[in-house]
Amino acid sequence: MVRSRRLALLLGAAAAGCAVNPATGGRQLSLISESREISLGREYDRDVAASMGLYADSGMQRWIQQFGARLAATSERPNLPWTFRVVDDPVVNAFALPGGFIYVTRGILAHLNSEAELAGVVGHEIGHVTARHSASQMSKQQLAQIGLAVGSIASPEFGRYAGVASAGLGVLFLKFSRDDESQADHLGLRYMRRAAYDPREMPHVFEMLTRVSQAQAGGRVPEWLATHPNPENRRERIEQEIAALPRDSAGTTVNRDSYLQRLDGLVFGTNPREGYFKGSQFYHPDLRFHMTFPEGWTTSNGKQAVSALSQEKDAVIELSLAKQPTADAAAQAFLTQKSVSGSYPSRITVGGLPAVSAPFSAVTESGTLRGSLVCVEYDRAVYRLIAYASDARWPAYRGAAEGALLSFGRLTDPAILNVQPQRVDIVTLSKRMTIAALTRERPSPASAATLALVNQVEPDTPLEAGRLVKWVVGPALP
Repeated sequence: MVRSRRLALLLGAAAAGCAVNPATGGRQLSLISESREISLGREYDRDVAASMGLYADSGMQRWIQQFGARLAATSERPNLPWTFRVVDDPVVNAFALPGGFIYVTRGILAHLNSEAELAGVVGHEIGHVTARHSASQMSKQQLAQIGLAVGSIASPEFGRYAGVASAGLGVLFLKFSRDDESQADHLGLRYMRRAAYDPREMPHVFEMLTRVSQAQAGGRVPEWLATHPNPENRRERIEQEIAALPRDSAGTTVNRDSYLQRLDGLVFGTNPREGYFKGSQFYHPDLRFHMTFPEGWTTSNGKQAVSALSQEKDAVIELSLAKQPTADAAAQAFLTQKSVSGSYPSRITVGGLPAVSAPFSAVTESGTLRGSLVCVEYDRAVYRLIAYASDARWPAYRGAAEGALLSFGRLTDPAILNVQPQRVDIVTLSKRMTIAALTRERPSPASAATLALVNQVEPDTPLEAGRLVKWVVGPALP
């Protein structure tokens, strides 16, 4: 009887949630209303801004909003609160949230060569929204959960406690199916044409993504490929679709030079002003502090926290800014969390700075954690430093972990305090030459291979006089 009721509930929810999608013309499961979709998008948008950070160039942000809005106005859902932002991230990435919130990284902007190519990327992401791919997947998850038995016994990895990413951003890692990707490609091509952009530029985007992936083989692949499955025939399928278009219906706008000129001065690669590691040493020039992490630990510098994971992945150290105005208040806020307990904080000094410290324990789904908390007051801010491991493993890590917490201190080295990021410089070729030849005349901290990659050519490809090329200028970064 219970099983029959559950099945009836599942079938009823599925029948009620099917509707015709205006962009695709197909029937689609949708248990999430448009108003809820928009509400979720706004909520996740705040998470993106906090966790990933937005590129601090108001002119660039206004431009991407205007650019995206023109494309979105041609879509089947023009009345969504379309929001387009540039994320301050060097990786090659673009993604969409439900409700019309779309993001491109400064990394992908640096690797594109025209407005038409950008229109292919942004149009693709608009297609995910108009086709309601994220909302549909979330609906399927909700439907599946209705039929679940009580609970799960799966053991979560220890790393889930590290707090290095916002749990709310899980929607970003929904994997789209190949059908969804084909649909988004098709819709992106549609919106490009409606906005009069030359659709023949779209295959160049796939070429660039493939080259970036090959250049980073064995390393971090472009996030756009990691979250967007890329079957081998994807570019060929788009080219076939473009070839079948009526000649008088395809747009012709490319806007290469105007796009490149807009990139002049764009931060390229990792920005050391926001902190960087040199071995186990972490330096933050803007916030003027340094800290030493244990040798051999895997470190990560995020927008909200700097963290390190032990070699055995069973201990964590994390540094973040506290919201409270004093070290005492920050310690109390941490120690009074649900499932956390600890003794009253002791007053200490760390690197000559006022601080408080306390041991703590926390009860989790996977058992009890033990660790140490240090809150430091510095330059009108409070830094919260925590280290922890499982109850059984904490004694083995305690010495090295607490040594790391107490290594926090002022950064005074002028060379580190004044470090600057690399930037994109737009150069006009004075004569016919290759990227490889230009590197001999105009030194760059980037390799000829990297410079060729961002210009979507080979190092030995002859380029005509008068052509604009992207160059990387600035110091050799630590």
